[in-house]
Amino acid sequence: MTPTPGTPPAGTGRPRRPGRRLSAAAVAALLLAAVPAGAAVSADASAPKSATGPRGQKLTVSAGTGLDPAGQKIRVTGEGYGTTAGIYVALCKDNGANRVPSPCLGGADMSGGSKNSQWIVPPGDPYEGELALPFGPGGTFDVEIEIKAEGDGLDCADVPCSVVTRADHRSSGDRSQDVRIPVTFAGQEPGEGGGEGVDVPAGTVSYKPAAEFTSAGKPLDLLLHPESKKLYVGADNLPDTADVDERGLYVLNPADGKAESWISDAPGSTGALRASAAARISGPLPGDGVVYNYPLRGVGSAKAGDAAASGVWLAGSTITDIAPGTAAGTVLVAQGSKLSEIETATGAATRSLTLPGGNQFAADHERDAVWFSDFAAGKLHRVDLDSFTVTGSFDLPGADGMTGFTETDPVSGAVWVGVNRSVLVFDATGKLVKTLVGKDLARDAAFDAESGRAFVVRQDGGDLSDPANDNNGTLTVYGTEDFAPAAEELSLPGNHSQSGAAAVAVEPGGATVFVSSPAEGKVTRLVRQVSPLVTQAPADRSVKDGEEVSLTARAEGTPEPSVRWQVSTDGAQTWREVEGAAEPVLTFTARTAQDGYRYRAEFRNDVGTTRTAPITLTVTAAAGGTDTGGSDASGGSGGAANGGGDAGGDGSTGGDTTGGGTDGGSSAGGSDGGSGSGRASGSGDSTAGGTGSTGGGGVAGGSGAQTASGGSLAATGLTVISVTLLAAALVGGGALLHHRARRRTTGLA
Repeated sequence: MTPTPGTPPAGTGRPRRPGRRLSAAAVAALLLAAVPAGAAVSADASAPKSATGPRGQKLTVSAGTGLDPAGQKIRVTGEGYGTTAGIYVALCKDNGANRVPSPCLGGADMSGGSKNSQWIVPPGDPYEGELALPFGPGGTFDVEIEIKAEGDGLDCADVPCSVVTRADHRSSGDRSQDVRIPVTFAGQEPGEGGGEGVDVPAGTVSYKPAAEFTSAGKPLDLLLHPESKKLYVGADNLPDTADVDERGLYVLNPADGKAESWISDAPGSTGALRASAAARISGPLPGDGVVYNYPLRGVGSAKAGDAAASGVWLAGSTITDIAPGTAAGTVLVAQGSKLSEIETATGAATRSLTLPGGNQFAADHERDAVWFSDFAAGKLHRVDLDSFTVTGSFDLPGADGMTGFTETDPVSGAVWVGVNRSVLVFDATGKLVKTLVGKDLARDAAFDAESGRAFVVRQDGGDLSDPANDNNGTLTVYGTEDFAPAAEELSLPGNHSQSGAAAVAVEPGGATVFVSSPAEGKVTRLVRQVSPLVTQAPADRSVKDGEEVSLTARAEGTPEPSVRWQVSTDGAQTWREVEGAAEPVLTFTARTAQDGYRYRAEFRNDVGTTRTAPITLTVTAAAGGTDTGGSDASGGSGGAANGGGDAGGDGSTGGDTTGGGTDGGSSAGGSDGGSGSGRASGSGDSTAGGTGSTGGGGVAGGSGAQTASGGSLAATGLTVISVTLLAAALVGGGALLHHRARRRTTGLA
């Protein structure tokens, strides 16, 4: 069990001397201190909640949970505020201690007309009147504001929100007026919302370079084999390594980039083997291996361990694109604007079609379609694979002759076409549904069906005389349904288009991405990271003194996040870590000294930090006068000022017990001592025995059970005006009981 968290270190409080009895003045002071000074913190949705500020300010709201998302009026009161500076009262995003609460519902009201916020100023302030309300005596205020879950750039479903006070616009950098009370709206159940991201939003996805592979010459195309899991790289020679011929097809271990095979030779126009670059990879072979195009008109196939590729040499013009065919042993080939399906064993064309223009395409076999791009004419043609005829033509706005890429989403059939710095997304019918604009040239795209993500690699133009160029490319990730960014944009330093187009390949699930950089002669392996996202969070707790409390919080993220529990003893103004609390479950014994403490879990990994929303612990006195102090480090008994006595004796030693009141009964709410034999019930001569309540037992020989649970004067049914009389009665009765106990102890009648 974790030691009681949130309590001051041992030895910081004033020690009490054993056997020392409270004076009449001390008893009276304790009773007066028990009179409620304000609304108590409560987890009840309809109950007020309070918080204390850095300068002792007290802020109270009439309700803090289960609020109406559409709008609800709440009462906000304050006391102890300085009367030399103005404040705003509003619902704001809670950005944590020492960070300005912002944005706020209604903004900073300087007009006096907002219902969402109030402006409070010192009496006599130039703005007092229609624009602002003045503080009352002692820096008090009592206002009403109308709050709702969303508006003015604030959405409390996505971010933690609090009713706050903050310095007005004339002292906007002053954090001494920040007092915050977290609030939630109906439908926001504990554990929802993902927590508060401190540096990045909770659940933020990003990618980071994990390795760079330089074992495959100048990489031109990539394919991650779906069965063998090997990374195939089509490569050419690097200009700065002319003494080594690096052309060919490489098979890399995707984990470390080591080359397991290098197939450099393929049949040329005469059928003789020759060193050949691997320009474009068509697709995978069953089990292992790929079909690919090698310059100028070669179609080859090879797998790991092969000494050379097998292949055919086509008649006609240079192959400009290649994709799997409609049957086993065939491929679709573009030779400029001519589209053909050929047999890989013989090179014979089984059918052909000449389009109006273009040289690049993508095949969607699920829907029997080929999408053929003519960038020069700004057209996208749809070819039906059954009839091998053009069935539709669509505009490619902004193409301007700049070649990009054409790829299809295998799940939806949407066509993604890169044109200059934009990606045009067409649905399966050819309707343009989205334009995704980036800062670099769109060069390639890959899709992950498992995560529903599209990965677009962009390259810098490489012309540093152009102010838009910085020599760095980017990787952008989008959702394939809503086309919204699905990960933070990643800069790719040095990845420019001067030496060839970049390619991208994605591991199923999207955890790993491979991006080529022809200009640098490398393939970069990127790994996904996710900032902590809270999956389970604690809720407010109300317990009795001495009860065991377990708070649970869990989060997911990549890498797996660590957890630390934190506690605030000043209404969430400042926080400190609970020593040794680094597990998802925090368990401790609650003491009344912790009443109103707030707890939260903080999760951290390499990507960011996320915190659960603070919860409030309410601790009430236990029935039977159990120890309610809890002011030392281990949650033990506290000082008399906190209403907790040390364990008073067994009722026979009476006032000689430590801090336990007199005759086994605690006048300040302590225990009635060990075995509880203080004759508190029906004894006729007990005035303070029985329970450990502030009011003690019955006055003048009562039953000793007037307040069974202890607590404030309100629980005794007495009015505040009776405090002095009750104090005198208890002091006198205590002295009499002590005297009688001494006589019994010594054997006197």
